[in-house]
Amino acid sequence: MASSSRPESNGSSGSKSQGLRPSSRRAFGCVTWLYMGILFFLGVGFLLSLPFRYIGNGELFAETLGIPSLVGLALILPGMALAALLGSRTYRSERRRAIRVGTGIGAIVGWTGFFSLAWLESALGIRSAFFEDLGGSFFFYIFIPLALVTAGLVLYGLFSAGSPFATRRRLVLIGGAVALVAGVAVFVTGPSVIGLVGLLVTTLGGAAGGWAAGIGYARAGGDDMIPPGATIRRREPRRKRGE
Repeated sequence: MASSSRPESNGSSGSKSQGLRPSSRRAFGCVTWLYMGILFFLGVGFLLSLPFRYIGNGELFAETLGIPSLVGLALILPGMALAALLGSRTYRSERRRAIRVGTGIGAIVGWTGFFSLAWLESALGIRSAFFEDLGGSFFFYIFIPLALVTAGLVLYGLFSAGSPFATRRRLVLIGGAVALVAGVAVFVTGPSVIGLVGLLVTTLGGAAGGWAAGIGYARAGGDDMIPPGATIRRREPRRKRGE
């Protein structure tokens, strides 16, 4: 969500293009930082789940850690494609803005991913450790449509490069509100302590992963991908030793 226009695909000004085009380098950088975000997601999920290793016989630890692991695994392939597409379409962003946006979207992904897996378990007839059986309930049927609405709003907010930032931010906020309502509706049908713990671990882990990905989004592509008129400072060349 860095710029309102698509980046140029030519090389740096005043020099011939060598190697990958700037937009391609940015796409590759965004994919790399997506992997970093997933690692942060899994790492934070593990650390938050670790205290439960020493409660009872350890089953709570395994169950709490299982959801973030499955969400992270499910994000790899589609996330890689979306990150590459996003990086090739957009310029670099201001660091603070990119981190805020990444953290918020990461939290939405963690929150929605947790409830989506709970929904899938219920749909497949698997007894969930987090919730009572949701099959046949009103919220069981409306959750997926609401989750799809959330995904559509967030993706449109990210990829609609021609829209003003304020409009795109509003779309993401609306998507987050829809996800919040849908998740709370599912949670209240069968609230449990373990469900709350799993939800917090996954959501906080997602926010941490989004924070890391946001840092990369603000850096990927180098100086060639700074948008025209931006206040982003170019990197100063490193001084050689002895100078």
